[in-house]
Amino acid sequence: MHISEILKNQRPSVSFEFFPPKNEAAAIDLFQTVRNLQSLNPSFVSVTYGAGGSTRSRTHDLVLRILRETPIPPIPHLTCVCHDENEISAILTRYAMAGVDNILALRGDPPHNMPGFDHSMDRFQFAADLVAFIRRFNEERRHPGAGFGIGVAGFPEGHPETLNRLHEMDFLKAKIDAGADYICTQLFFDNHDFYDFRERCELAGIAVPIIAGIMPITTRSGMRRMADLAAGAHFPAPLLRRLGRFEHDPEAFASAGTEFATEQCRDLLENDIAGLHFYTLNKSRATMRIATELNLGRP
Repeated sequence: MHISEILKNQRPSVSFEFFPPKNEAAAIDLFQTVRNLQSLNPSFVSVTYGAGGSTRSRTHDLVLRILRETPIPPIPHLTCVCHDENEISAILTRYAMAGVDNILALRGDPPHNMPGFDHSMDRFQFAADLVAFIRRFNEERRHPGAGFGIGVAGFPEGHPETLNRLHEMDFLKAKIDAGADYICTQLFFDNHDFYDFRERCELAGIAVPIIAGIMPITTRSGMRRMADLAAGAHFPAPLLRRLGRFEHDPEAFASAGTEFATEQCRDLLENDIAGLHFYTLNKSRATMRIATELNLGRP
């Protein structure tokens, strides 16, 4: 089922992100997380794709296992970096033959061992180029009405590489005009950033559903990694004040972070959100607690 149909029939949607495990022990732990979260009847789950395609085979294997062993629609991430048309076409063909219905198209990061990477050398320089290619793939390889639904990323706090916020919205509009069906945002902690982003999308003529990306903070080290990975992430003072009370109590710290995310989700749900997408870090505890508190999960 295409993501546009899922979001039309299941509003608000509830979904989760996983990353491919690095070894068998991690794979066992991850699938226990998948089983735990399956009880919430998620609308879909997404699977990340390593920088420069570094997890290509592991992403594919995890997507197919979820497709084969669960009723949850999996959405693989696919990035532009270090790929040519033949490689992208081969990846799409494998997913199409396996019965995957949706793709999340991203520009992506270069591998860590390639400092100073030049995006201009890539065939697909921007996510909009990848979206357009997937649309052409749909038209050329599949019968009318089939093919992949396509999602793209949005950045409520601003894209770290685009300081001009007007240009940032132009780039997002280009992805939608190229054929994207929905937007899934990067994580954020201040809902005002999301509401402003949603309104700016409306002013720009972007009318596709926008799913809010949520990441509960459960450890101090995790928060610092998050600050590094999501460059420019805004940690509002109320969140920092709440977490600061429990700096030396890991259990209370995790509880405070989860409670903040719960309140954040409650407010979003009260403001006509299209969906909630949880960045799980392959763990289920915090997400299950939020879902239970808010009675999330479709019948």
